Amino acid sequence: MRLNGKIPATERRQWPRLPLAIPVFVRSQSETDKELLEFATALNVSAGGMLVAVRRSIPSSAQVLLEIPSAPLAALATLPRVARNLRARVLRMQHGEGYNLVGLKFSRPLVKSRSSSKPARRNLASSV
Repeated sequence: MRLNGKIPATERRQWPRLPLAIPVFVRSQSETDKELLEFATALNVSAGGMLVAVRRSIPSSAQVLLEIPSAPLAALATLPRVARNLRARVLRMQHGEGYNLVGLKFSRPLVKSRSSSKPARRNLASSV
């Protein structure tokens, strides 16, 4: 399928994207090293990163800290541990009217890679 007359690029993502609208705080630094905090919306999420809509422009390759707000109930010790603070790097930014779409890659994936979940193949050698 072609969008805007372009041939689609080969899919390079390792994990599927989930189209979820999740509120998230994005902490970054301006070009003058001023700390910036913005309430934003993640538009899709995968184990390797997310697409976030923000108002400010974030420098390319910038490091950001993502904080997912949660109700106090999530802090109870009896519930499973979940990631609420994620470090990421800006891969790309697309400017829109009144917002920017920022593609982020997590510093560490949320799950193990599909390729690493396969058992390693043993190399069988003849003893003769």
